Amino acid sequence: MAGFQVFNRTTGAHFICQEGQSVLKAMEQRGLKCVPVGCRGGGCGFCKIQVLEGHFECGKMSKRHAPPETVEKGEVLACRIYPLTDLIIECVPLPEAAPAKQTTKNR
Repeated sequence: MAGFQVFNRTTGAHFICQEGQSVLKAMEQRGLKCVPVGCRGGGCGFCKIQVLEGHFECGKMSKRHAPPETVEKGEVLACRIYPLTDLIIECVPLPEAAPAKQTTKNR
């Protein structure tokens, strides 16, 4: 079965994604972690990645987490993209992962 090389620029990892296999599934099968995993069905938005180079087709994704204008720019959910060529990707950190702001109370 033919596969496509995926290079993760965030971690430096390379892996093969089989034809018809989602990028997330290929990462998981190789024990690679780049993004948090949620529903695996395109609804939660946890597995957001940026495709920097290459072509892919998309399965159904939540428009809330992957609106058409960001999908056109390559910001997609790893669970719902299927490579058509070799890809270069970056992981997109969740906003919740940002350090919490510290506040002080005046007394």
